[in-house]
Amino acid sequence: MNQLSDRKYIIIGVFILVGLAYISRLFYIQVINDSYKLDARNQAFRYKTEFPNRGYIYDRNNKLLVYNEAAYDLMVLPKEIKNIDTTDLCQLLGITKEDFLKKMKKATQSPNSPRKESIFEKQLSPTDYASLQERLYRFPGFWVQSRTLRKYPQKIAAHMLGYIGEADKEMTEKDPYYNEGDYIGISGVEKTYEKALRGKKGMHIIMKDVNNRDMGSYMNGMYDTLAIPGKPLKSTLDADLQLYGEKLMQNKIGSVVAIDPQTGEVLALITSPSYDPNLLVGRERAKNFAKLYLDTIAVPLFNRATMASYPPGSTFKLVMALIGQQEGVLTPETRYQCVGGYPPLGGHPKCHNHSSPLALYDAIGHSCNSYFSYVFKSIIENKKYHDTYKAYQAWRDIALSFNIGRKTGSDLANELRGNIPSIAYYDKVFGKGSWHASTVISLGIGQNELLVTPLQNANIVAIIANKGWYYTPHIIKAIGNNENDTTLARFKVKHYTMITDTAIYGNVIRGMSDAVQSGTAAALKIDGIDFCAKTGTAENPHGKDHSVFVAFAPKGNPRIAIAVLVENAGFGAAWAGPIASLMMEKYLTGKIKRPDLEKRMFDGDLIHNVKPSPPKKKTR
Repeated sequence: MNQLSDRKYIIIGVFILVGLAYISRLFYIQVINDSYKLDARNQAFRYKTEFPNRGYIYDRNNKLLVYNEAAYDLMVLPKEIKNIDTTDLCQLLGITKEDFLKKMKKATQSPNSPRKESIFEKQLSPTDYASLQERLYRFPGFWVQSRTLRKYPQKIAAHMLGYIGEADKEMTEKDPYYNEGDYIGISGVEKTYEKALRGKKGMHIIMKDVNNRDMGSYMNGMYDTLAIPGKPLKSTLDADLQLYGEKLMQNKIGSVVAIDPQTGEVLALITSPSYDPNLLVGRERAKNFAKLYLDTIAVPLFNRATMASYPPGSTFKLVMALIGQQEGVLTPETRYQCVGGYPPLGGHPKCHNHSSPLALYDAIGHSCNSYFSYVFKSIIENKKYHDTYKAYQAWRDIALSFNIGRKTGSDLANELRGNIPSIAYYDKVFGKGSWHASTVISLGIGQNELLVTPLQNANIVAIIANKGWYYTPHIIKAIGNNENDTTLARFKVKHYTMITDTAIYGNVIRGMSDAVQSGTAAALKIDGIDFCAKTGTAENPHGKDHSVFVAFAPKGNPRIAIAVLVENAGFGAAWAGPIASLMMEKYLTGKIKRPDLEKRMFDGDLIHNVKPSPPKKKTR
């Protein structure tokens, strides 16, 4: 009996051990061995990502700026490729055998790639897709993934809207939402509002047969998830004004930024030369991008509105007039002599002879260099500080509050800060204690190391129009038709400069009005519109001076503040001024009563007649 009992337990033990061995193996195969799992799934199913439609973008008047067009990516899973006719596939795709081999090498270049799907051929047109789909069953390991491409019906605002490209490895590591090859916003609004525009991916599980043909949804789609479309964006841009400004800036290098001072909404953001944004979509994108990138003369991909830093020239005299009054060294009645230059430094900076002595309004209206050299000296030698460094720092702090040398905080991608030199910088250049007001006197007329972007210059004139406050400049006013989206809340916060006395701004505004009525901008009057302006000529060490102009209109109820800079174009009233005044007229009245001036701006070609200087892409 004992022997039978022992034998029974031995047999039971053997069965248990065999069972445990099978269970362990199954556990390993089904749970631990990922590669086996992947093989098994791929034999029966395809997990097809459903990409959401990217959100549309509209202008402030609901004109469509960006929409989507159907496109298709040919996907490949190298492990599934078996005995395909590569010549036939190459003919269908319009590629060479060498192209095929390069693409296959890329798809299999890492140990895990044979088991991982990737894009073989991007952005097939609907026509190419229809032709390929009929014969796709002959190419196991290949299938088509639906995608969308951006389309731009207006062909404007390329730099503001930006473009999309493929996510690289670094991007996928930062955000697990993306896989390599997914599309992502690279610049402009497409980049800044990527999370709102992209939507949410879905997943579709498809059964397939041994011939790689789709056999329908698994379990009638019970485990599928739907893609959620991206949210539409309503921009602050006025498409008509943007188009008009781009026409005025054709064959010129420079930028225009127009802002509604009452809201901070950017009405137009123009960089010239520009490009058709449709060039950077589709199968020709790489070739077109390379062509634009290699254009080192016009640099069409460079956003001068937010990234180019220029000396503001005489437009900075407005800020000087504000700071001088704030610091108590300047009043409207303060007078200085003008004898063709600044006498204490032998006539430098130079100036045109003006009737003198000038008071503040005339100095602004006629843009007197001598006057504002004296103003700068009086600020830096202000007796209340008893110290040049303290006075300079006070001057710099007030200027910084106008966002000079600081980013405005806008939602425009890749904005740079310009430059306002620090005490440490001048100590390094001249030696500590070895510089004073006369050493850096050209700062008083917007030269030397002082640099602003066109966006900053437009914001400065908006601040003056508002008499001391501003909303952060922004390009989007609603996300998904919601103007109160929390992402946009920061654009509804009023900001104030360090100068809060409205009377100080009133004195500067009167000087700007005098510039239009009888000063340097007198030739640019607009019938029926009372506006305020300041001309500027920014010295350029690389060639002819830049033409600069800032203005706002109407004087009593400002609705548009504008800054224009045209490179290598000379005096502010020659090119920048006419462009600004025409754009204000167009925006406020919807028509132009000065066709001769308009034609001269349309026809003006400063690119082919003048060798442009390279833009300053870096700031101190």
